[in-house]
Amino acid sequence: MEEFDVAVVGLGALGSAAAYHLARQGVRVVAFEQFELGHVRGASHDTSRIVRTSYGSAAYVRFAQAAYREWAALEAATGERLLTITGGVVFIPDDGPYDAADFARSLSDSGVPFELLGPDEVRARWPQFAVPDGVTCVYTPDSGIAHAARTVATLQMHARVLGAGLRDRTRVDRLRPDGEAVVVSTSGGDVRARRVVVAADAWTNELLEPLGIRIPLEVMQEQVSYFAPADPGAFDPDRFPVWIWEDEQCFYGFPTYGEPTVKAARDVSENCMTPAERTFVPSPERTAELAAFLAATIPSSGELLRTVTCQYALTPDRRFVIGPLIEHPDIIVALGAGHAFKFTPAIGLALAELATGGDTTDDLAAFAVDATAVPAM
Repeated sequence: MEEFDVAVVGLGALGSAAAYHLARQGVRVVAFEQFELGHVRGASHDTSRIVRTSYGSAAYVRFAQAAYREWAALEAATGERLLTITGGVVFIPDDGPYDAADFARSLSDSGVPFELLGPDEVRARWPQFAVPDGVTCVYTPDSGIAHAARTVATLQMHARVLGAGLRDRTRVDRLRPDGEAVVVSTSGGDVRARRVVVAADAWTNELLEPLGIRIPLEVMQEQVSYFAPADPGAFDPDRFPVWIWEDEQCFYGFPTYGEPTVKAARDVSENCMTPAERTFVPSPERTAELAAFLAATIPSSGELLRTVTCQYALTPDRRFVIGPLIEHPDIIVALGAGHAFKFTPAIGLALAELATGGDTTDDLAAFAVDATAVPAM
């Protein structure tokens, strides 16, 4: 049986980042992906993801700051440009469930520059927005875009260059801790590793439930749409920010990026289905809902061009779950709850540090597994 220091299960963004950081440390690492590399069945494909420090929780703001540090280190090490800084706005209706004061407090406590803007100030600075009265805007100049597919491919390529073994189209069927290590049973045979990182997102419980553990997950098909504005130049990254609308229903979007379109989506579509049940067919109701929102809020965003789907696996309260299982400390779990891509290189570093038995550079106390995992029924 082949033996490794660490095995990684799942080669989306988080698993690829873990494999990269482990290989950088000279660790004997093997990583498994059940589908082809770069596949469209999970949550790490397509082009763009928002990066930001603008959270209403100080724990996430601090971790986002760490992520920016690691994005810079990744770009320096690989020579790739992965981030485009555009500035970003979070719109918070005054009568909604979120409070701009929470964002202001967490950003102030962490030393992140920001501005609070009223609707008139927003419209004067970005006339593309038709923001109604009764909305507070949190502007952070450090927000921007990460190139999703390029980031994952960069992590995978450099992990391989550094010695990691990446095995795609290899399904992991079972994890069997034996007291000293973990036997990883795959469709290509068994391997044995001192520690295992499970970054399998919606498929996580398929591996944990045979161990008597389950992490509550709500899995759903998400979708993002691309619109074709009549004047794409008005939405250039130097003229238009990334944006988030925080309300009972949340929406978000981007400036033009790589093509003369603007991308937008509703966050948490509630189109629940398991990975096996996914249709990959966008919901016409969600598409119409998004188009109506954009027509009212960004009137010049243009006509719908196309819609693509992805997948969310949401933990309770969308809290990150990062750390070892209490019952099996040689198995480390990473779940990003549909908002982790911006943290990718910092989560990868943390997973590598946990898998090698060291202290983590960044504080992960808020994301411990023990507050989420429950006995499997």
